Amino acid sequence: MKKWLLGALALLVILVGLLLWRPVQALLIGWYLPKFPDHVAVSALAAEARGPIYFPSATVFDFDVILNGMHGAQPTTGLGYLSVPAGASAAQPVPAMVILPGSGGISPGREEEYAKLLNRHGIAAFIVEYYEPRGMTSDFSYMLRSGSVTEFDIVTDAYSALKLLSTSPAIDPKRIGVMGFSYGAMATRIAMDDRIRAVLAPQSPGFALFADFYGPCFQKLGTTKTNGGPLLTLRGTADNSNGLAACAQRENELEALGVAVERHTFEGAGHAWENTTPQQLNDKPYIVGCELDYDARGFAWLNGRRVSDVDADASRLERIAARYFGNSGLLDCAKYGYLMGKDEVATQGGYEALLGFLEKGFALTPAAAARAE
Repeated sequence: MKKWLLGALALLVILVGLLLWRPVQALLIGWYLPKFPDHVAVSALAAEARGPIYFPSATVFDFDVILNGMHGAQPTTGLGYLSVPAGASAAQPVPAMVILPGSGGISPGREEEYAKLLNRHGIAAFIVEYYEPRGMTSDFSYMLRSGSVTEFDIVTDAYSALKLLSTSPAIDPKRIGVMGFSYGAMATRIAMDDRIRAVLAPQSPGFALFADFYGPCFQKLGTTKTNGGPLLTLRGTADNSNGLAACAQRENELEALGVAVERHTFEGAGHAWENTTPQQLNDKPYIVGCELDYDARGFAWLNGRRVSDVDADASRLERIAARYFGNSGLLDCAKYGYLMGKDEVATQGGYEALLGFLEKGFALTPAAAARAE
């Protein structure tokens, strides 16, 4: 179907939905959104496993679904791309990093380049593709894709990937970390909350370490405990989508819980500095100047009011309808226009910062901390 027609249909759904009751809105959303593809998933990996791999996961949409023991979660087949350094085997297992892309999906110059960098330094990489397993192809608009697949879906995929990688004889299950870009970095910080690990991977100690590449910082989960893994953060001073004061506050909150936080800020760098083309984005919104507070049940609040009026038993479609048709107050926090794209200094600095962080966190040999090629 042509993209312009999809956009026109989406607009029609929104206009009609504004006038209708929530269950009817959910039915309209269900008519428009694709069904999840049916893929064959594997729950364990052989030592020689490489390439695209489908694995069991779930779609939760909201935080409260996770905290409610996954009640109402929709079974999903996750997808990831596994690359392993030469020499990895059951006799010589290697560390691994789960890589969570930004809201635009896997981008030229970024996720795959980091996977190659990690492989060159003796670390396996597993790039998670979180849109395709939920039917969200490039034919759908950016707003619809990012609005129907959430950071809580991404963190669910991340922990599912952790469990999968832990079964590989060629990967050291005690040295699996997670790194994310933008939207994926939000999920990376969310993954630090030990309530989430206890639900999504109760038999695992969780990720060994975490790396946040320019993840927006407007969410306050109410985390009181992490698994203790260290955090690396990397941000640019010209990235309007990262409120640096809010990010410093999130990092300080984690430090107060005993997390070792290593910060890097690149002067003049914008957002997604690895992407191949620099550009000023004027059509994609970001949240700034507001803070979402999550209560003990996992519901988000803004300025003393619930962001979404759904209850704990709401379906995914009802939750999506509430996001599109509700009055959350988030529109008052939305701004447009931020710098994104290629910055060689920040890219190289990010490579070096990550390798140094992994050398310490994974106890790698000195060669693994060599400067990126």
